[in-house]
Amino acid sequence: MTHHVLLGIHHVTAMTKDVEKNYHFFTEVLGMRLVKKTVNQDDIHTYHTFFADDKGSAGTDMTFFDFPNNPQGTRGTNGITRIGFRVPNDAALDYYLDRFNEFGIKHDGIINLFGHKALPFEEEDGQRYQLVSDEHNQGVAAGQPWKEGPVPTDKAIYGLGPIEITA
Repeated sequence: MTHHVLLGIHHVTAMTKDVEKNYHFFTEVLGMRLVKKTVNQDDIHTYHTFFADDKGSAGTDMTFFDFPNNPQGTRGTNGITRIGFRVPNDAALDYYLDRFNEFGIKHDGIINLFGHKALPFEEEDGQRYQLVSDEHNQGVAAGQPWKEGPVPTDKAIYGLGPIEITA
């Protein structure tokens, strides 16, 4: 039997009801790069967008299927209930706190989460996210922040972080 070490999550996929607003939020507010736009293999009329680090590295991808007429989801169990993104340090959380206030993004302020600082927030589709500081992280290496993005590279998101699952 071969044993493999699990180093992290490759990607997370969610749904959006408005691909243009989703694009604006991920690129202009969060500062993640759109690295790929394709279609759903099962429904070629549905976009499949990929946001990630500057190179589209594994472990940095957040992808979306565009379903314009979907009703807003309801929170329950047996699913992902909050998606985390990694930022370089605690100062990056302060930067995003100001940025979220500037853009009117609903957030819970900076909290302590299992010994790390985090900034939980929510976007228009009702998806819940959090930024988690890597200031004391000793785990998986980070991706490369988007060099041409609207967020300074020393503050930018560079990978997926903890994923909250409610069972």
